[in-house]
Formats: sequence, structure tokens, C-alpha cells
Amino acid sequence: MFLNFTVVFTLFLNILSLNFAPSHKHITKRYSIHGIDVSHHQRYVDWDKIAEHNEFKVSFCFLKATEGATHEDTRFHSYWRECSDAGIVRGAYHFYHPTRGAADQAKNFINNVKLRDGDLAPVLDFEKDSPNANVITVRKGLMKWLQIVEKHYGIRPIIYTNTSIYNKYIKGHFKNYSLWLADYNSGNIHSLVKSPNLKFWQYTEKGRVSGISGHVDINAFVGPEEEFESMKLGNEDFELDIEVESVSRK
Repeated sequence: MFLNFTVVFTLFLNILSLNFAPSHKHITKRYSIHGIDVSHHQRYVDWDKIAEHNEFKVSFCFLKATEGATHEDTRFHSYWRECSDAGIVRGAYHFYHPTRGAADQAKNFINNVKLRDGDLAPVLDFEKDSPNANVITVRKGLMKWLQIVEKHYGIRPIIYTNTSIYNKYIKGHFKNYSLWLADYNSGNIHSLVKSPNLKFWQYTEKGRVSGISGHVDINAFVGPEEEFESMKLGNEDFELDIEVESVSRK
């Protein structure tokens, strides 16, 4: 009996992906600080088991808090409390929509996220482009969100994005903001993005950790190890200044 061609071809592609995918074990050895990010998509999470994961220590977790102008992640508040109770450094992110009002989106995040000393800086997650979006207008919206949130919490937010959005909207701009970039193929994020602001790298969306039954995003802190503490509220080493950067028209 002959195997179905589609089955054979799928097996062939899977073998190729195994041979050419970046080595996550190599990445976990290269960097010493690793973490995950979660949302309601992970459903049930056992935070105590995550804290005991033995392949690498889960040092931090970013949790989805809000999206757009009105949406709140249904698991955020329970995850937020349980993550802290498990002794994992926590941070919150907002999923940004470029077609919605930036001020309303910032207000949504602020109304739902109460930070305390030791929590990571807020994150602006910008990964969803809009067809025919005006680049300058989008940048202005991003800057408005960042400035409102920075003024409220007293710490400069982090920008999360992928390499495509980074090259279109972020590169050469937002020079005072730390970056968290997603790239699953390069094996070395520094070969793609040469920026001193690059601090976090999401290197896989198909990771596995104890306490989560399905896949989860895994991240590494790729800045100098001693800088990790400065990413937390209460430990930041810069002066609060929300007027230092304007949006270029280039």
C-alpha cells in the first residue's frame, strides 16, 4: 500500500523544519534570563509548576492585559495575582490597534493595570498592521500611547513587535524606548536588528513549559544581564521625561 502523497510531503516538511529550525537549547544556554508571555489563549495555567520548570528558569512573564479601547483579557487579573504569588516577575502588555484612538487605548490599559515596585515596565504590543495606514499617523499614535502611559506609571514603556513592523514603523524612531522583538527563524536576533535598545527576544511561539498544556511563547532577555533590574518599576535608571522625542516626518 502506498502512502498518500500529502502525508509523505508533510513528513518531509516536518523533517526539514527540525533540521533547520534554530536550536532553542543553544539559545537557553547563550542567555541566562528567560521568560514567557501568556493570555487567555493558554486557558488553565499552573503557576507553581511554571516556577519549577527545570529546562530553564522562568524568571519573568508578560501577561496580556488589554486590547484596543475597551477589551480586557478575561484571564488577566487572575493570572496577574497568581504569577506574583508564584514568585515570577510579572509585566503587562496592551495589544495596540493603529485604527483606534491612542488616548482611549492608553486609558483602557491604565484602568486595568495596577503596577507596583518590582513589576516590569508596561509593554505596547504593536504587531497588527492596518492596510493603507499612514506611517506618520501610526507613529504619532504610538508615541501618544507611550507618553500617556509613561506619565501615569513613571517608567518608560517597552515596545513589542515583529521584525516586519519594526522595519516599517519603529526602526530609526522611538530611540528612547526598549525593544522586545519576535523572530523565530534567525537563531540570532542581533544579526537582524542592530540596536542598543533591543532587550527582549521572543524566539519561539511553540515552546513548552511545565504548567501549561499547549504551546507558549518563550523569550530571552538579551541586554546586559545587569540591566534586567532596571526594567522594573522602582529600579529604572533614567529621568522621567516624556517630551524628549518627537515623531519624525521622514
